[in-house]
Formats: sequence, C-alpha cells, structure tokens
Amino acid sequence: MHVLFFNRSFHPDTAATGQLLTDLCDDLVNVHGCRVTVISGLPLLPASGNGPSTANWPARETYRGIQIHRVRGTRFAKRRFAGRAANYVTYFASACWRGLRVDRPDVVVALTDPPIIGLAGWLSSRRFHAPLVMAYQDLFPEVAMLLTDFRSDTVNAALQRVNQFLCRRAARIVALGETMRERLIENKGAPRERTAVIPSGADTSAIQPGSRRNAFAAEHGLLDKFVVMHSGNMGLSQSLETVVDAAALVQHLPDVRIVFQGDGVKKADLQARVAALGLSNVVFLPFQARERLGESFAAADAFIVSLQDGLAGYIVPSKLYGILAAGRPYVAAVEPTCEVAAITRQHDCGIVCAPRDARAMAGVIETLYRDRPMTERLGANARLAGLTFDRRLQASRYMDLFTTLRAGTPERRPSAHVPPERAVLDQRGGVSDSKSPVR
Repeated sequence: MHVLFFNRSFHPDTAATGQLLTDLCDDLVNVHGCRVTVISGLPLLPASGNGPSTANWPARETYRGIQIHRVRGTRFAKRRFAGRAANYVTYFASACWRGLRVDRPDVVVALTDPPIIGLAGWLSSRRFHAPLVMAYQDLFPEVAMLLTDFRSDTVNAALQRVNQFLCRRAARIVALGETMRERLIENKGAPRERTAVIPSGADTSAIQPGSRRNAFAAEHGLLDKFVVMHSGNMGLSQSLETVVDAAALVQHLPDVRIVFQGDGVKKADLQARVAALGLSNVVFLPFQARERLGESFAAADAFIVSLQDGLAGYIVPSKLYGILAAGRPYVAAVEPTCEVAAITRQHDCGIVCAPRDARAMAGVIETLYRDRPMTERLGANARLAGLTFDRRLQASRYMDLFTTLRAGTPERRPSAHVPPERAVLDQRGGVSDSKSPVR
C-alpha cells in the first residue's frame, strides 16, 4: 500500500507534529510494510534562529525507508503573522504542485501544518482517485486566537470554510480525542459516521520509568531537588507565564525546582519574566535529543501540562503521552472538557487545576511535594495509562483505517483507548490490536 502524507514539519524537525508524523510513517514502513511518501517543507530552524543552514538541503531523500519530497517556501521568523502567513502560503503552493507529480498513492493523508494543507491533499486525491484522510492536529480558525499580532474576520471565515469543505469531502476524518471529534462534528460539519478518534502516542519501550538519580540530573544540579518540569515547545497555547507565577509562590520550598526544557517562541519572554521576578528556583534547559529524552524525563518528579482557556478540543497537548510513558504524575492546568483532563480522571495519574490560576497550580505542586506516596501512586498509574497509548498501537489503528478505505468496505469506528491489559500483552509479544507552530 502506498500512503501519501502532506505536512510541512517532518524529520529532522523537533516540532511535535513533525516528530509524531515521523514515528507514524516509520511504523507504517518498517512494521506494516507500507510504501510511504511525505511532502514536507525544509527542516524548520529552532526558534533561536541559530540552526544549521538548509539552503542546500536535497529536494528528495529517504529516511528509514520513507520517501521525502522537500518543497521550498519562505522561512521568515514565526513571531510575526506576516512571516508565518508567507511561510504557510509558499509551502502550500509548492506542495500542491508536487502532490500532483508523485507516484499514484492508494491513500492520501493531510495533517494541519499549515491549516490549509488539506486542500493540497484534496487536489492530489482527486488527481489519483484515492481516498482522502484528514488527520486533524489543531482546529482553525479557533487556534488563530493565539496570534496576538493579527485579527481578521475575513481570514478566520476563510479558514472555517476550508475546514468545512475538507470535512465534507474527506473519506475519513481523524481527531486526537473525543472533545476534538465533537468539535469537528458540531463546528466543521464532519459526518459523525466518518469521524474517528486516534490519539497521539509515545514509544513506551524508549521512554520508561527510570531512576531520579541519573547522569542528566547530576549534570544539571537536580539530584537533591524536587523537580517539576515542563518539557517541549514553549509556544503560545500553554499560558506558561502562569507556571512562572506559580514558581514565585513556591519559593518557600527551598528544594523545589521548576524546569523548562526545550525551545519555542515564548522562551525569551519567560526568561525575562523570571529575571524580573528575581526567581532562583526556575531553570531553563535546552532541547534534548530523543536519545536522552527518557533520561531527562526520569530526572523529574512531576510534570506540568497546560493549555489556555477556550482551546479544549482545538489543541491536544501531545507531550502528555511521553509523560505517561515515563511513569510520572503531572499538574494538568486545563479545562474540565479537555482530553488531558479526561485521561487524568480516567486513569488517576495526575491532578487537574484551573488554567491560568497560578495559586491553584502552586497548591498542586506543594501537594505533590509533601505527599510522596501519592506522587508515586499517580506515577505508577501514569505508566499503565501510557501503555494504552503506545505509538505502535496507534499506527496499527491507522493501518486498519487505510486498509478499510482501500478495500472499500464499511469501517468499524476505532475506540478512543486500548484496554491496559491488551496493551501489556502487546508489550510482551502477544496479539497486537489492529483496531486499535502555535504550539
């Protein structure tokens, strides 16, 4: 089976959507025997702008059996709307052209980076008479509310029409969670019977519960500290200023450290806020290579997962699944309807508090700090939950969907979760479950 994907971000990008898509394509090729082609952009530079030059990057390459077509576009800074818009439009135009000139695919899959890339997927699906799958990672125009430097009713209305158009014409629509699925059905006109839930996942064999006393913790002076970590992109959707304000409220706990690990457009602002408040209990660490991710996650006692008010179902924080795999509890500063809150309640693996409430977040951090048996219990539950979101289970569910589309037979709607006992069987070699930028 030949599967064609459209998404601007792909290996070696560090953006969450690019990494998740890379993992999915890797499993489709090397576990399920698919032929996979990806039409992506040039690798994205880090937010600092100090990354390697991509001027001579090859237009075509192969990574772990995945055929990658790199189409070119502008590469302006993402902090301003004009730069983001130019990058989106130029990549989109190049992707449309390239998508009509690849070998015939059996299935076309479009993600949502940029939010109009589904139109390129639709053109390619029409050209080759192949079914289109829309795999939503973010929902627009709602996520556009994060762009503080731009407001346009005209652009928002156009994005809404694009999504409604794609939801009507896609053979299948994939959401990351039940709340997102309902948003697509109610707000975008997605047919309920054609809209499935396949959540993101993590590699639970690569990320496992580990000792807090490891080389990473020693290297960064965290061995004798209670570490509360935010790991991943520091973007516009997370209200990370609240984390800094919560750090100010737990200064009376001298061995607590709030650690920001990663990069993103908000990092400089957060560093400036920490300096202005004179905080000594906040640490910024650089982005970690995937080879050290398990070790860096093990250095934390707890994590923070946050999402701004009003974004439940429009964005699903993918960092949650790595935290679950690591067997660590977390503070979920999210709305009650968010997928993160639902997983937290179902598996009893973290504590939910209101978003943008620094005092509530500080209270949860202090609770985890003082009640270590509870912290350990929540972490053990997190690992069990993480096994139900192993990346290979999610790839199997995509494979089942693609096989059904190619065969033209009615599809059973995948369930949102895989039972923990089934996931444990998979980890032991048992039967696999085949059903199974502003960030």
